Amino acid sequence: MASKKHRKSRLKKAGAAPGTLVYIGDIKTKQPAIHILEYGPESLHEKQLTQAELATYQRPPSCKLWLNVYGLHETSLIAELGKCFGLHPLVMEDILNTNQRPKVESYGDYLYMVLHHVAYDSVSDQMQTEQISLILGRDYVLTFQERPTGCFEPVRERLRNGRVHIREAGTDYLAYALLDAAVDQYFSTLEKLGDECEELEEQLLRAPNNQHLLQLHKLKGQSMELRRSIWPLREAVNQLVRNDDKFFAVDNVVFLRDVYDHTIHLIESLEAIRDQLGSMLDIYMSSISNRVNMEVRALTVVTMLFMPATLITGIFGMNFDSMPWLKNPNGFWWTLCVMAFVASSMGLLFWRRQWLSRR
Repeated sequence: MASKKHRKSRLKKAGAAPGTLVYIGDIKTKQPAIHILEYGPESLHEKQLTQAELATYQRPPSCKLWLNVYGLHETSLIAELGKCFGLHPLVMEDILNTNQRPKVESYGDYLYMVLHHVAYDSVSDQMQTEQISLILGRDYVLTFQERPTGCFEPVRERLRNGRVHIREAGTDYLAYALLDAAVDQYFSTLEKLGDECEELEEQLLRAPNNQHLLQLHKLKGQSMELRRSIWPLREAVNQLVRNDDKFFAVDNVVFLRDVYDHTIHLIESLEAIRDQLGSMLDIYMSSISNRVNMEVRALTVVTMLFMPATLITGIFGMNFDSMPWLKNPNGFWWTLCVMAFVASSMGLLFWRRQWLSRR
């Protein structure tokens, strides 16, 4: 359903000029919210703004600013923020298009980053991916989220608790902290995915069924979605590490290298899970093939047990006058005994060769 909505939104935008503000995505909040956090070494102020109050908002010159927006479907709000902070129309267009891949773009006075928040929904037991846009200026950071997820709450708590380093450092360190928080979410998601893979593998080894195949298909789809998110993220973080535009202080580039190492770890873990899923598909196909072989073998054994009886019956059904036991009053019973003896002998032979077992 979501993909159909996205296609409809793209159709509305087809043929429009670059920078046209059209929201592409699902509406996940009823009303957009603006959360502002002004901070410095000795001060911290939080406030909520409405769209009407945003037009008259004056940023304190001596404080660093973190402005976060929940809900992106109000294009007028994004346009107002673009006017306040001098954002390029293409940046605002990408913010409203929630199908962007992770990337980093420089616009001279600020950096524009696209991240993904990936988490498991415990209610639906489904993996949910949401886009996060981050803009790093010289003394401000802007973040845009589709809905409140709690992804950045640990960073807010560090600011509220008066952690000296994050308060005294520039906004580049705040951008690193937000990036690191988003990357850390991948580890919990991969851990959950790995646990489900191990559980499914045990079930496949015990008794595979069609439900397990559907579960395997779901896990492969989730691993593909993670792959489409993590691989571009690696390149985006690597671009930040190069620090070509000098938006990050030299001391903070070391922290970015640590995030880059995390992305390498994520890729290695994801590829291991994908290999495990591939081997589980082989296990499922082998189990199904083995089950079919067992059923065919059972049918073959039954057929071979009745084959001598069919042969004897066919012989005695011939139109000859002189045949053994034809005139004998007990000939019928002797024939049945021969049939039973041959079938029992063959059954014993099959049992000795373990053809009758289910292994």
